[in-house]
Amino acid sequence: MTIAKRTLGVALGAALGLAAGSAAAQDLTVALGASVTSLDPHFHALGPNNNMAQHVFNNLIEQDANQRLVPALATSWTAKGDDTWVIKLRPGVKFHDGSDFTAEDVVATIKRIAWVPNSPSAFTIYTKAIKNVVVVDPLTIELKTDGPYPLMPNDLSNFFIVSKKSVEAPTEDFNRLTAAIGTGPYKYTDYARGERIVMERNEAYWGKKPEWKKTTFRLITNPAARVSALLAGDVQMIEAVPTADIEKLKGNANVTLAQAASNRLIYLHMDHQRDTTPFFTDKSGKPLAKNPLKDLRVRQALSKSINRDGIVERVMEGVGVPAGQLLAESFFGTSPNLKPEKYDPDGAKKLLADAGYPNGFTVTIHGPNDRYINDGRVIQTVAQMWSRIGIEAKVEALPWATYAAKASNQEYSIFLVGWGSGTGETSSTLRSLLATFNKETGMGQANRGRYSNPELDKTLAEALRTVDDKKRGELLAKASEIGVRDVGIIPLHYEVSTWGLKKGLTYVGRAGQETLATEVTTAK
Repeated sequence: MTIAKRTLGVALGAALGLAAGSAAAQDLTVALGASVTSLDPHFHALGPNNNMAQHVFNNLIEQDANQRLVPALATSWTAKGDDTWVIKLRPGVKFHDGSDFTAEDVVATIKRIAWVPNSPSAFTIYTKAIKNVVVVDPLTIELKTDGPYPLMPNDLSNFFIVSKKSVEAPTEDFNRLTAAIGTGPYKYTDYARGERIVMERNEAYWGKKPEWKKTTFRLITNPAARVSALLAGDVQMIEAVPTADIEKLKGNANVTLAQAASNRLIYLHMDHQRDTTPFFTDKSGKPLAKNPLKDLRVRQALSKSINRDGIVERVMEGVGVPAGQLLAESFFGTSPNLKPEKYDPDGAKKLLADAGYPNGFTVTIHGPNDRYINDGRVIQTVAQMWSRIGIEAKVEALPWATYAAKASNQEYSIFLVGWGSGTGETSSTLRSLLATFNKETGMGQANRGRYSNPELDKTLAEALRTVDDKKRGELLAKASEIGVRDVGIIPLHYEVSTWGLKKGLTYVGRAGQETLATEVTTAK
């Protein structure tokens, strides 16, 4: 059974002792399923990191649960001519240290994003279009671009504003909390890497204050342990409920589930760059003389031999959607011409033979075992499917904290990753995953396979200059078709997210998969 609804809250039935004493009535404890690698909001464009930053910092523009743009630190944004966006800033906003939020903080933030060193996946993709920032007055800025740039509001919803005092603060100062000065609804009070993050409510917050005076996020990457913590009353909310436990939890009267179809694509990156690649050998273990992944026929064979319906039905237990492109068709910029690749092992064998590998080869697939829903099981299943076309596939699954850096350093040949569109349209995914890597322009910042296609780059560049939404959508769809048909990546499925809560609490699931204490409320 595939879940296709965007949000679903289900109150479920049997008993469980999750009562909270009055002393803890304003405290909330949440179990996270993936590691937070840094509290620096500009260091690593990574879902778990952004999730935490959203509590402590604000964007100029924010996204609601369905990724619609809403005012935040900016009250309005207006295009002026072909190369200028006028941004009006919210008056009366204070940073956590009591200082006023002004245009100078926006200038400092944009400067810092370009400066922060050693970022594994930089936020410059969202600021590179800004050629100059003009401070009109303390609450008005003009962002100058090199020609029309319709995605400016979307980009402004993807990076967090810090105090001008932190413009050259190193990442470690944020992790020590000394530089973590935001305008958001919470303040950090404790950070134990790999264990917990503690926040207290910002009583001077400019917007709607969260219900919880203190929120503790505990890192529990083991899925069974997260469920046990909820059932034992150790936490009041968990993210990434294991698919195997969803039906069981439906029988518990003191648990509520919330679900949302997400914007997260699970896919395989491939080494497009090296002439020889380290994790491919012949059946005797001898390294191959050339990188098979540079041959389109090999990439097509790998994709055709994957039974996506089978993965969703058996591995994801129905909680997912087979993927044929970068986002599900309901999102902007997708193509109606792209469907999930049909399972065709015979066709895959022929393609391998035509490419010069009639007996296949040996390959190691890498992936995380604690980041995405059933990630370790997914890569094991892909390996089994490849074995049916003569490929001897080994699997190495690692904890995300170890795996992420190695993947970003292009240490692997073929590997599983996930990506959620930060803009709710394909432009984000195209710019990040398939555009040619270019540190100067910010393109391809998460293109770990170093795929490059000049035709895709040209089409995407035109789309990013096109103001007319209909034409821009058509160009984004065309760019998607180029990248997918060239098998720049291998799409597998889109995740459906599930949260578990103590009965009496409510949460509306989000397309971006965020777990936000600010949105957890007591049922009225």
